[in-house]
Amino acid sequence: MFRTALRNVLAHKARLLMTVLAVMLGVAFVSGTLVFTDTLSQAFRNQSAKSYDDVAVAVEMYPDAEEAQQTPGLSQQVVDKVAKLDGVASVTPRVDGFAGVPDRDGKLIGLGWANKGANFAPGKDGKDRAYTFTAGSGPARDTQIALDRDTADKGGYKVGDTVRVATNGPVKEYELSGVFTTEDGAVNAGGSLVVFDNAVAQKLYLKPGYFQNLAVTATPGTDADKLVTEVLKVVPKSATAQTGAALADQQAKDIEAGMGALNQILLGFAGIALFVGIFLISNTFTMLVAQRTKELALMRAVGASRRQITRSVLAEAGLVGLVASAVGYVLGIGLAVGLRSAMSAFDLKVPDGDLVLGATPAVAAFSVGVLITMLAAWLPGRRAAKIPPVAAMSSVHATASTKSLVVRNSIGAALTALGVVLIVLGAGQGGDEGRMLIAGGAFVTLIGVIVLIPFLSRPVIAVLRPLFVNVFGVSGKLAGLNAVRNPRRTGATASALAIGLTLVTGLSVLGATVGTAIDKMTVDQIKADYMISMASGTGLGKETLAALEKAPGVTAVSPQQAGAFELKGDYVSASGVTPGAVEKVLALNVVNGSLSSLGKGQIAVEEKTAAKRGLKVGDTVPVEYVDKQKGRLTVGAVYEGSEFVSPVLIDRKVIEAHEQQPYIREIYVAMDGGPSDAHQKALSKAMGDNPAITVMDHKDIRDYFGGPINIMLNIMYGLLGMALIIAVLGVVNTLAMSVFERQQEIGMLRAIGLDRRRVKRMVRLEAVVISVFGAVVGIGLGSFLGWAIGETFKSSLPGYALVLPWDRIGIFLVLAALVGVLASLWPARSAARLNMLAAIKAE
Repeated sequence: MFRTALRNVLAHKARLLMTVLAVMLGVAFVSGTLVFTDTLSQAFRNQSAKSYDDVAVAVEMYPDAEEAQQTPGLSQQVVDKVAKLDGVASVTPRVDGFAGVPDRDGKLIGLGWANKGANFAPGKDGKDRAYTFTAGSGPARDTQIALDRDTADKGGYKVGDTVRVATNGPVKEYELSGVFTTEDGAVNAGGSLVVFDNAVAQKLYLKPGYFQNLAVTATPGTDADKLVTEVLKVVPKSATAQTGAALADQQAKDIEAGMGALNQILLGFAGIALFVGIFLISNTFTMLVAQRTKELALMRAVGASRRQITRSVLAEAGLVGLVASAVGYVLGIGLAVGLRSAMSAFDLKVPDGDLVLGATPAVAAFSVGVLITMLAAWLPGRRAAKIPPVAAMSSVHATASTKSLVVRNSIGAALTALGVVLIVLGAGQGGDEGRMLIAGGAFVTLIGVIVLIPFLSRPVIAVLRPLFVNVFGVSGKLAGLNAVRNPRRTGATASALAIGLTLVTGLSVLGATVGTAIDKMTVDQIKADYMISMASGTGLGKETLAALEKAPGVTAVSPQQAGAFELKGDYVSASGVTPGAVEKVLALNVVNGSLSSLGKGQIAVEEKTAAKRGLKVGDTVPVEYVDKQKGRLTVGAVYEGSEFVSPVLIDRKVIEAHEQQPYIREIYVAMDGGPSDAHQKALSKAMGDNPAITVMDHKDIRDYFGGPINIMLNIMYGLLGMALIIAVLGVVNTLAMSVFERQQEIGMLRAIGLDRRRVKRMVRLEAVVISVFGAVVGIGLGSFLGWAIGETFKSSLPGYALVLPWDRIGIFLVLAALVGVLASLWPARSAARLNMLAAIKAE
């Protein structure tokens, strides 16, 4: 039987090639994902270990707001005390923050959030062990800086050049003293690193004479754990200390966790591709069994048992799965290399390291590939075993009984109904629990629809059939009839497309709905012409606010300055704003009182927050600020909630009096005459043409808030494209099987006058009918899921309303029809080339 299985595999290479492709794509995604994440994890672990290779103890201090008033960090005296401890070889103090460098065109180099500035801390030999200089040297005075090599190359800078550097304050110019290489995480994440003179860095990022962390190296033979104990005795109580090895291990675990999340996402899409591939594999083996009905029946007649027949089919599947897994594994390695290279294209630098080919990806690839193929072939194998010996005397193929279809439809209807109930319950409940219910319901519904889809094929295709008959005549009528001739096979083929389009449509509906809500929110709530923000996300400085207030053409300026204080025993976040200007740049609907009360030192409270804490206009409440000072504030207004400010509004000057370093998230600016290129240039010029500061008009603001959704959708579309490729192969298989079964019928049609052109058209239209049927089912189910998921968070998104992206839905239907046309090219050509007389004689 094994020799028979091997012979059958070799005899049907063309048909099995499509199955090999389907399994190969899924396996490649699985193995490629595992190899990619293993390689990245190892590279980052090696980098982390290298960064802390000679660090015995790492000390950090990030004091709270109250302590920062007195001790903002580790003083030079603390550094000296640590340096005098027994076993300490050297101490390197560090302070860092945001710093960005523009290229020759004024565009910020790096990713913004990964752009970093740090201090140059040379040892007794005049060298800083963190930086290896390839040109020049470290900054020796306050007018000099050094740059990492990648940033210098991108900006075209050489030693001696003048470089503009943006920090949270005004842009300043420095002389480039040197270029270096480093293992710093910011650079390896695709950012930049600017190294300042020690005193300059302290002034920029903390306070003269203070540092944020220390790297302690030990003399040979010193116990690092004991040294940690000694260090903790001389540093402030709020400081933490741990061994370099422990810190490297912790970073390695964080990297592992981060890679694990990416791993799960990519493996999820690989699972979808393999799930879709099951239908193609099952159809392929169903087709092969149908072609060999007479052969299998003769084998039964000469003594082969049912179990042997089933084993024969499974052996074929195992061989196909083995070949597909081997090719998929090799392709997966190539995919991992490609993904690593692609990261560089997005300025995401990956540490150097060898490709990691562990046992897990190989075992997973072959296990998944072989098991999926054999699982999909099991049902066709069972059907093959049931072929009675008497079938050897007949060309009649076994057909599904009415009873089996009734049972199948009943199970499918029950599963679909259960899934729909879970989805509706989840939509009504909302939150994370509701989304979990929807996820479970979506899975059950999808399975139910797949089971029920042969039953759905007749009524849905019956609706489409008149269109084809009216436009294409006899060819259209025959195509519609052929599409429902074998509902099981049609359903299995359509299921592959339906799964992919369910996910794509659900994401599209959700993206369009959320995007429209964000657009409406920005239009309705932002009256300002421009929003100013920092590319790094670190916040804007007071100097920027002052510069904007003096800029020509400005009519109103208000920051969104982060603040907080204790109100009735609970901390609440507050937005520091400019009284008299905030109502000109933001549309805040006041329920009671007036926002003019902000100018009197009073506060405005968001409606829900006021109700929760029992506050109303005129109430005076005790508060405690972050610096532990106490005071009393009067409620001057109650307003409806806004996504652009905190639950409490207060004069920014009140907040500034209690914070050492104000944090301004955004600044809103209204201009005389509205937005214009001239006004935008004037604002940029007022801020010193700072490359790290972004000036956004209304369109930019909408893109800023809605951009991540569009990026996510594009990534999802790309990943789900693989599932749709497998679906195309499924349509090819189904049509090929349909042509094989209807050889005699096609010969008769040719004999009575249906020419080759109309035969091709008939097969193509059949493919279009099947594809559009799958698309209709997928679009309907996807739209339902998009609505349900949207219902779970509509309360947190003002202006939420379901939006069906009809343009995209139309594109999906057109693409489905195009899929059918492309998939039918080979089967249609085969059908048209059939010899008329030979086809009539075929059994």
